[in-house]
Amino acid sequence: MNPIALIGAGPSGLAGARALSRAGIPFHGFEAGPDVGGLWNIDNPRSTMYESAHLISSRTTTEFAEYPMRSTADYPGHRELLAYFRGFADEFGLREHFSFDTRVTSVEPVDGDATGASGWLVTSVGPDGETTGAYSGVVLANGTLAEPNVPSFRGEFAGEIMHTSAYKSAKVFDGRRVLIIGAGNSGCDIAVDAVHHAASVDMSVRRGYYFVPRYLFGKPADTLNQGRPLPAPIKQFVDRRVLQAFTGDPVRFGFPKPDYKIYESHPIVNTLILNHLGQGDLRIVPDIDRFDGHTVHFVDGTSGEYDLVMLATGYHLDYPFIDRAHLNWTAASPKLYLNIFPPAFNGVFVLGMIEASGIGWQGRAEQAELIAAYLAAVARDPQAAAAFRSRADAAWPDLSGGYKYLGLERMSYYVNKDAYRGAVKKLLGTLGRGDAGLETLRSSTGGLPDSEIRATRRVEAPPERRVGQKSETGNPTSADGKRA
Repeated sequence: MNPIALIGAGPSGLAGARALSRAGIPFHGFEAGPDVGGLWNIDNPRSTMYESAHLISSRTTTEFAEYPMRSTADYPGHRELLAYFRGFADEFGLREHFSFDTRVTSVEPVDGDATGASGWLVTSVGPDGETTGAYSGVVLANGTLAEPNVPSFRGEFAGEIMHTSAYKSAKVFDGRRVLIIGAGNSGCDIAVDAVHHAASVDMSVRRGYYFVPRYLFGKPADTLNQGRPLPAPIKQFVDRRVLQAFTGDPVRFGFPKPDYKIYESHPIVNTLILNHLGQGDLRIVPDIDRFDGHTVHFVDGTSGEYDLVMLATGYHLDYPFIDRAHLNWTAASPKLYLNIFPPAFNGVFVLGMIEASGIGWQGRAEQAELIAAYLAAVARDPQAAAAFRSRADAAWPDLSGGYKYLGLERMSYYVNKDAYRGAVKKLLGTLGRGDAGLETLRSSTGGLPDSEIRATRRVEAPPERRVGQKSETGNPTSADGKRA
């Protein structure tokens, strides 16, 4: 049996390596950077990290359950988090499974068989040049925050345009007139950096936002009501009023009124920006109409003069080394059973393609456990593995938790953490944990049968439906949480 290929050694990749290793499933990992940590390694040339970056979810809701952080900080910074990932890799002996400084350039089915029945060829470029290897299956864990979304604008700007993916230090703002386009979590973080260095800071926004303080009642806000999820309408009603009491109405600072309910898009975990708006350190301006030299014209007829435009416009989901057809990718994001399994079960698995408030790295670890459990069941109980595959033909579980997520690209793989983790736990119960089949795998002379890893059938995806709404099969198509 050929091993499994695992692409990426960031949080999701490490979760995958841990689950596969514990289950005794042979695998080889590929990491484009020099070490584990993914984007959290600011020295990695592909990293989108910046010096002031910290978690926006608290330590206890983010960490791997089996490897708690030693930090006393509730919201650790990126250097402490990189040390955490390195410690995780050392604790469980994961580095030995990876080839570092090695970039995957192609993932193709052997003999062009789209079912993957003959396995997969993974081509990579590393220190020793280009190599191609054969694998029984491939786990894609290369993250969701690598390919910048760079919008186009009318006209030309005479100053500098930079995407937040290239931003590292606030020194870039020194003495400059700055326009930040977008007010997501990174955009707000960077705006707070900019006010201490720039000559002026404006932020262009198109829609309203909900701002969540990091602390409520003296505790990290995301630790409240843990384990006791409220129905969506009740939580929206209660939390909106709590936020009104703690942060007030962002409209008074110039933000548009949100045209959606709280939690139907990822909230902004940053109230410092409201403080700076209240102090007059920056201002909110409308959407962009056009550029003209150093002048930026806005849709309301006003304009401003700027030296630097910072694009806080997010990222595109990107798996550039594999044909989208193998991922059932026909719209904003791949349509996968539990955001992991292509309905055709072709031997490709996606790990980490979930965003949710508070799901943390443990949510990715549970995804990895499910992948390992499925692969272990192939050897231990082929009937259970076949029954698992058949579930993708039936009604998919509702992962929205009752929230009607915005129909945006970045929300197309968004889930409700409680609904998602509940669905994964339920399915794990039908397969047993990935490590439960350890002895079976080690003693199996035939290894994992390739014909069982992949189904040799094609399964049509459920029909299109609006984000956050159920189809006839009950499966929602819903997607953020940068630095979370």
